[in-house]
Amino acid sequence: MPWPSPPRRLLPLLALVLIACAPAAARGESENATAIKEQLKKAQVQLFVENDMLAGSDRYYTNGLKLGGGVEIPLLESLFAPIPQSILEALARKSPEGEEPINHFGLFIGQNMYTPRHIGVAENQPFDRPWAAWLYLGGVVQRVQGDRLDSVELDVGMVGPAALGRQVQTGWHRLIGVQQPKGWSNQIPNELAFMAAYLQKRRFGNDTIQIVPHMGVTVGTVMTLARVGGIVRIGNRMTGFGPDSIEPGGAMLQATRDQDMRASDACCEWYLFAGGDYRLVARNIFLDGTLFRDSPSVDRRNAVYDLTTGLMFRYRQLNLSLTHIRRSEEFTTPIGGGGTQAFYSLNIGWQFD
Repeated sequence: MPWPSPPRRLLPLLALVLIACAPAAARGESENATAIKEQLKKAQVQLFVENDMLAGSDRYYTNGLKLGGGVEIPLLESLFAPIPQSILEALARKSPEGEEPINHFGLFIGQNMYTPRHIGVAENQPFDRPWAAWLYLGGVVQRVQGDRLDSVELDVGMVGPAALGRQVQTGWHRLIGVQQPKGWSNQIPNELAFMAAYLQKRRFGNDTIQIVPHMGVTVGTVMTLARVGGIVRIGNRMTGFGPDSIEPGGAMLQATRDQDMRASDACCEWYLFAGGDYRLVARNIFLDGTLFRDSPSVDRRNAVYDLTTGLMFRYRQLNLSLTHIRRSEEFTTPIGGGGTQAFYSLNIGWQFD
């Protein structure tokens, strides 16, 4: 049934209403676009790259990528209008003085890849680490209060062929002219997966030397673990709570850093650091296999640790850090253990100002 036509005498009035409303609608859209542009100027971007090639290997945790950064709560509201206002108000809860938001928000996309020791073998390798990849989206909420930083991150994504591990690794190896991986047909199957992580950091010391301990817990189908550790850092004009890292909650958002009571207007800072992280692991999907489908797996070690050394440098809006990580043995098989692994982690951050 066709829509009824309006009476002819109302057509001029309808035309006048539409003409009057058009500039207001256009103005509203223009103001919203302007607001988004202004909020983008306060945002930041961070890139994390972890790879074992510089450490002289191509196995186990072989590559990690994570791209994202902090966004202001008003920008979040502009981009994601369906988010309930109560959630936005909770994320942007003001300080007691009512001046600055206590919480800051970030969004990330990332991918991790894992392979056995011998990537040139096409057949299944039941006595080595399974082929696996993890492609995910994440959101993090942070707050800093004095010498304490709290971070909560939720990551949701896919493991298995949908995580595009085969395409990324084969394409990259073809580009740089090294051995092609041949065993991705044996990877763990597709499965929707998630993990939620809480990480707390504290710091003790002055602007030249500090101890920064941390503790946290992660639950989910990807990882379930408890952790404790810390770093010692020595440098000049140090802000924040140590180097940013790819791990859930490991990256400090620039808005959080600006709220840091130790932050200064100095153009630059630097420090050297060394530390460790000890984890009790109850689940690791990349070793235990998928939860709801038959999957390759190995015997996971329940206790794992990392030893880290590195350096960090900041000049105005640019942040750079490089970390060398040595990881203890993560799994065993009936014919022996997997052994230790070493890899590097690079972080590049830029604040739009």
